[in-house]
Amino acid sequence: MSAPVVETHRLAKTYGLAPVLREVDLRVLAGAGTFVIGGNGSGKSTLLRILAGLEAPSGGHALVFGQDTRKLAARYRRRVGMIAHQSFLYPNLSARENLEFYAELYSIADPHASADQWLDRVGLAGVADARVRTFSRGMEQRLAAARAMLHEPALLLLDEPFASLDHDGAEIVAGLIRGAIDRGAAVIATAHAVPEIEGVEFAIYEIARGLLVPRAHKEEVRRGGRIRSLLGR
Repeated sequence: MSAPVVETHRLAKTYGLAPVLREVDLRVLAGAGTFVIGGNGSGKSTLLRILAGLEAPSGGHALVFGQDTRKLAARYRRRVGMIAHQSFLYPNLSARENLEFYAELYSIADPHASADQWLDRVGLAGVADARVRTFSRGMEQRLAAARAMLHEPALLLLDEPFASLDHDGAEIVAGLIRGAIDRGAAVIATAHAVPEIEGVEFAIYEIARGLLVPRAHKEEVRRGGRIRSLLGR
């Protein structure tokens, strides 16, 4: 069996005296998708930020491509694509200019062609030269998806990728996620509720009191069930 793309061991994060994540164990292989479900403040975004190397855990450790995320080298960071609550887009640049900038950053051979291809894929070809500051939140979310995926990363970390999208936008982003998994990328996404993406089976977890619990065991955990056995320990 191939090594996991993501693996965490007893991962913990505390802000002050408040534990946000507690002893999180997660393993995601290439070509597999995982959804982490939870409400605002449950720790979903914190988990993704730790996996991206943007935040250090308070305990335990996280491995991405076999490397500790506390000291993730640039060559490994380049293999990660991320959608976050912040779009990482430049509002005074056009949609095309934003994607060309990121294509150059990732050393894509023809940034202009890549930008045009991705603008077409996310349904924004008609506004390619419009400044991002004029975009609706849904349009910006589509462009952020293109930004995160244009270099075909081996790991996608998607924080509420369907936020602010209409039906058409959600279908586009779902198709991009499905395509990423089909080409062998590992995908970890967060949501408030389980979305349906046709043709893809996802492992579903919920963050319950800081613990990452398989969705099927949610009610047992709420009743004070066997948390340690549910997490495979």
